[in-house]
Amino acid sequence: MTTIRSTATKSATSEPIGVPPFAVISGAQVQRALQGREKLIVELVEATYRLHSTGHSVNPPSYFLRFPDRPSARIIALPAAIGGQVRVAGLKWISSFPENVATGIPRASAVLILNDHDTGYPFACLESSIISATRTAALAASATDWLSRGRPRPKRAGFVGVGLIARYIHTFLAGTGWSFDGIGVHDLCADSAAGFRGYLEQSGTAGRITVHDSAEQLIRSSDLVVFATVAGQPHVGDLSWFEHNPLVLHVSLRDLAPEIVLASTNIVDDIEHCLKADTSPHLAEQLTGNRDFLHGTLDDVVAGRVSVPTNQPVVFSPFGLGVLDLAVGKYVYDEVVRSGELHVIDDFFHELRRYG
Repeated sequence: MTTIRSTATKSATSEPIGVPPFAVISGAQVQRALQGREKLIVELVEATYRLHSTGHSVNPPSYFLRFPDRPSARIIALPAAIGGQVRVAGLKWISSFPENVATGIPRASAVLILNDHDTGYPFACLESSIISATRTAALAASATDWLSRGRPRPKRAGFVGVGLIARYIHTFLAGTGWSFDGIGVHDLCADSAAGFRGYLEQSGTAGRITVHDSAEQLIRSSDLVVFATVAGQPHVGDLSWFEHNPLVLHVSLRDLAPEIVLASTNIVDDIEHCLKADTSPHLAEQLTGNRDFLHGTLDDVVAGRVSVPTNQPVVFSPFGLGVLDLAVGKYVYDEVVRSGELHVIDDFFHELRRYG
């Protein structure tokens, strides 16, 4: 393995097309490239989301690999390609094995492959659990901003499920100027709740911190509710818990019963992607036989095509778009190139000539 000072995929020029070098970027490098740049990454994600919404991307359905002997586990493939200035294709391959947590290792692991726009050759493999959490948190922070305009600004936040994703969402909220009078915490694992509380105390941006015994207590006392659980089916079904009309970031997608969805204003990142795989909006579609309960996408809100009412709960359900992983991953790649610390695998591609 060689460390080189710089390399990058070439832009569209008159240069001859060649095979790009193949690099591996570690999680430590990814973290260094992204840490402390929350505002910049939110801007990047918003710009990429606009490109996607205007048709400058290819983002086919995600593919789920499931295991009959491990029903809670899955590995998901998210292929995508993006145009504009990014000009890259690729694939995120991310696993979710909830039982890992009991053994002391993280639930999710992931890699991201970046492919050259001109040749299709892969040119980088990046550790991607951090990239995935980052793009999720950046979009959540963007949605909190846009969906709270015209409504009372949330002062009390609550997190249901407090693993890595919850931590990143709070980091991005704090990094983009949000502060709260109080933050509620609820997790079925007491150790996770205690760990998240410790993280919040160290952040210095949490206000009063309350660990709740139940999701009901947390929801009733929060005007911004973040669901970041590993729930495979709805576990929250009492509409009275939401009678104060909170803004809900339904990041884990399967926490809310269809009745909650049908009584709320529903905003998604992408309609076709969100209404699948038995997400709560998908269950609502199956129950009603239509999609009339969907008010639009986040892009519709940003563009002013959809307004957000104040007299209903507002639920944002982002299924997650591979193009966002690509944009963040390409940003990381470019930053590592600039740092002079890109690790290229010598002779990764072999037999590059048809005949000797």
